Amino acid sequence: MHKMTQNNLLNAFSGESQAHMKYLIFSEMAEKENKTNVSRLFKAIAYAEEIHAKNHLKALGLIKNTLENLDTAIQGETFEVDEMYPVYNSDAQLQGEKEAEKSTRYALEAEKIHAKMYKKAKDAVSKNEDIDLGDIYICPICGFTQEGELPNYCPICGAEKKIFKRF
Repeated sequence: MHKMTQNNLLNAFSGESQAHMKYLIFSEMAEKENKTNVSRLFKAIAYAEEIHAKNHLKALGLIKNTLENLDTAIQGETFEVDEMYPVYNSDAQLQGEKEAEKSTRYALEAEKIHAKMYKKAKDAVSKNEDIDLGDIYICPICGFTQEGELPNYCPICGAEKKIFKRF
């Protein structure tokens, strides 16, 4: 693929991915404000944006087999833990941006867990097996991720376990 086309598709993938997430978040707000149809509209168009993002990723040839996809995921999570979020968090602290500091700290701590979970999955898949995995719980405040039994309070943000989402 020509470099310009590749860069264009990567930028398009990024934009469509951001639109997808933004519209889902907007949908939640509309729902809280009892704007059910606006919420539904945001969800529907978010799905369309997801399709666009998926098509761009496919055209880029970046959807591989599960083992390769796990490698990609591990590399991404490791980059976030080792490089991206420590710098973002430090900048936010330096500039006195409390909300940015909190959100980057939350993400950093959760990404550490995600990398470990993906590595566990990769170990299983490399043996041509599926991962042995119980219920997964996500804190809706900070993204803390836990397999199995939950502590009473989130170790990252202190949220009560009753609000965690189970997968």
